[in-house]
Amino acid sequence: MGSGNRARIPQQLIGQLAVVGATTCFGLSYSVIKWPGTSGSVIAWWRLAVSTVIWWTILAIRRQRRGVPFPSRATWRAVAPAALFFGLNISVLFTAVTRTSVAHTEFITALAPVLLIPAGFVLFRERPQWRALRWGALSFIGIVIVLAAGPSNGVATVGGDLLMIIAVSAYVGYLLSAKRARSVGISTVEFMSIMMPVALITATPVALAVSADEFIPSSGTTWAAISILAVLTGMLAHGFVVYAQRTVPIATIGVIQSGQPAQSTFWAWLFLGETISLTQVPGMILVIAGSALVVWTGQRRHAGHSRVTSDQPT
Repeated sequence: MGSGNRARIPQQLIGQLAVVGATTCFGLSYSVIKWPGTSGSVIAWWRLAVSTVIWWTILAIRRQRRGVPFPSRATWRAVAPAALFFGLNISVLFTAVTRTSVAHTEFITALAPVLLIPAGFVLFRERPQWRALRWGALSFIGIVIVLAAGPSNGVATVGGDLLMIIAVSAYVGYLLSAKRARSVGISTVEFMSIMMPVALITATPVALAVSADEFIPSSGTTWAAISILAVLTGMLAHGFVVYAQRTVPIATIGVIQSGQPAQSTFWAWLFLGETISLTQVPGMILVIAGSALVVWTGQRRHAGHSRVTSDQPT
């Protein structure tokens, strides 16, 4: 029994590091989205379409080489709710980014853990690791510093802020639905292969309503951005999150992802030339430190609990 518990410890750590990797990919994605200057909802739709092709190519190769069957109807039914939430999230989020300030966008996004922590307890009886999660306060303080000290990067509107609230609510629904689907043993490849095409059901109406006149991208830069996003977020970021959901509590995922605003600011400075003031640097350090301490403290507590359990008679 003791060896079995010890074997699970690295899996939780790997899951937490996967969330950190996903956060980095998401942070980079904002720079890629802004790069071509195309409507966000259009980029979101085509990113889903390209990601669908990539994941189903992986499925086909896996079936040919290993004889693994395509996902069953039961698997489609289990993943569909998460996919519909995801399609709504990505299309509304990409639209909101262009209709409110970056500060408002990131601050509203950072509030997701406030919803995830109680939802994780009610739906999955996850007991938050409060000793670890308290370090998340550093990240939230850092976010406030980064956003308050930074230069204005857009005009905030009530409509844009409301869109962000819808996007964040949809993302919370996606994470909760995805965890439920993963709890029945659906693999990462199957989950992602179903999520991408089904997400188009909710992403398509938004794209057509917002940008029907430019639905087909006409520039090579836009297609390049779509291709990059298909791999960066459509495969890596969301794949990392889905992988982590088997071992990492919902609340911990949300707190680790609170580091995304600081990363987005840094990558925008590096690749787009957006300004970063010196007063923002301490906030960025706090965000990174808070996320790192959440992972480290949570891992120590899990290891200690496993040692106590392994010492009990079986």
